[in-house]
Amino acid sequence: MNRNKKAYCTIILVMANVVVFLYLSFFGMTEDGGFMLQHGAMYTPFVMEQGEYYRIFTSMFLHFGINHLLNNMITLLVLGWTLENEIGRVKYLMIYFIGGLGGNLLSMGMELRTQDYAVSAGASGAIFGIVGALVYMAVRNRGRIGNVSGRGLIFMCALTLYNGFTTTGIDNAAHIGGAVTGFVLAVVLYHKKRIVRYEREEF
Repeated sequence: MNRNKKAYCTIILVMANVVVFLYLSFFGMTEDGGFMLQHGAMYTPFVMEQGEYYRIFTSMFLHFGINHLLNNMITLLVLGWTLENEIGRVKYLMIYFIGGLGGNLLSMGMELRTQDYAVSAGASGAIFGIVGALVYMAVRNRGRIGNVSGRGLIFMCALTLYNGFTTTGIDNAAHIGGAVTGFVLAVVLYHKKRIVRYEREEF
């Protein structure tokens, strides 16, 4: 796989998140939970009681402030670029979006169990779908993903998880749900390429 190949889907996803953030910034404060709720953020009671299921998807493109956006987009650019070039665009998009949905669904399930509801948003569930997929691929390839050592990628994944558990206001259920979903999807979608060696025949 050509590691210099442009990851167009990753670039488009980053641009989409940035455009949505800039658009909302013109009309209100993206750090305000009420404002974000009006524009598609996740809130379990609205999903379950009012049937606003679209929030499970739209919340993946919303971010609480510039720091939230930048942290997610830098991680998406680095990890998404690697995964897209290794697994292909269609499978990459499947892992990204299904991972994000899986993260939001687990988060919603946890809130229903604890009855502790919060307005949530961000691409982190989808990004952790990428994380889970990369971890599986690194394991399958004995520490390597294509021409890149898997150690650095696994370290970044571990650091991202650690940051989630040690920072307040982070939806760790969405992170775990995304990572598990991405891992399972990679098990199904990723097939390690066999190296075919051709032997020279003498006549």
